[in-house]
Amino acid sequence: MTDERLARLENDLAEIKQRNLRVEADKAWEVSPLRISSICLITYLVASLLLHLLGSKRFWLDALVPVIGFYLSSQSLTVIKSWWIDHVYGSKINAGKTPALPETKQNQ
Repeated sequence: MTDERLARLENDLAEIKQRNLRVEADKAWEVSPLRISSICLITYLVASLLLHLLGSKRFWLDALVPVIGFYLSSQSLTVIKSWWIDHVYGSKINAGKTPALPETKQNQ
């Protein structure tokens, strides 16, 4: 193996590690309590304002409906996601196979 090829492989490995860190951070953010709470708060404020402008007498209570819907869906989607991964990728994951990546200019 030439020094140039070894250097390129080391560079590729470093890029993959950086990408993995970004992916892990994105995944952590998607399920973080701060993100979910922020979306709930913003949804409540926007729904309250809209319902108030539309003349709802209990806008502060009615605005809880979309917030509760979002919260329940964000909590139940993890269960659905796990089920989907098991059924779509389960055999590949259990067999140690990596699912095929779509072709891009970088990996052609």
